[in-house]
Amino acid sequence: MDFLMLIVKAVGSLFALFIFTKALGKKQINQLNMFDYVIGISIGNVVAEMTVNKEVIFWDGIIAMGIYSFIAICVSLLTSKSIILRRLIGGTPTIIIKNGKIIEQSLKKTRIDINDLLEEARISGYFDLSEIEYAIMEDNGKISFLPKSQYKPLTPNDIKLKTNYNGICTNVIIDGKIMKNNLKSINKDEKWLLKRLENLHYKDVNNLLLVFCDSNEKLTIYEKNVPLNKYGNLE
Repeated sequence: MDFLMLIVKAVGSLFALFIFTKALGKKQINQLNMFDYVIGISIGNVVAEMTVNKEVIFWDGIIAMGIYSFIAICVSLLTSKSIILRRLIGGTPTIIIKNGKIIEQSLKKTRIDINDLLEEARISGYFDLSEIEYAIMEDNGKISFLPKSQYKPLTPNDIKLKTNYNGICTNVIIDGKIMKNNLKSINKDEKWLLKRLENLHYKDVNNLLLVFCDSNEKLTIYEKNVPLNKYGNLE
């Protein structure tokens, strides 16, 4: 009976956590500042306690999660209105490299060392620190790098090269299912898609893993179950 109750509480708390996380928004996942991080840890602790601690009443845990989420939403709304409050809670970006020179005081302020800086630079594709003009630690702890002008990638604009417009690609088939709403968003229908696929010798959409359409109406197609040989290479 206790094991069954544990399963019920675990599933229930997980479902509640998912609902509250959705309410907090995607920022909880990919743009955590210090306050968001604290809220996330607090809600996680509540979920753990309400799942394994028999003395914690399930609905008390749900209410506590709701309170934390409500506070987070209120703070988010307030910080969107006030720059001062935003800086107070979220902090401000810190310049770590300026004009190609490492600011040692900033390293101490952000509590990172040279090895951490070098690692972040490598992750961003810079294996030579001398190529970097500016490095700024953002509110969420990530470091943004600005390369020196001579190390910036060459763009078509630099050589006055004209380019064609490239808009957002739209997924029209996912895992063998036609995305009708996505087709509607690009002013196309299922009949148009099937005709285009037939012209490309694809008659069964169930065999297609992913199909997307670019702004020039070009279809890119990925088939299901593409065979591999024993060496892991495509046959």
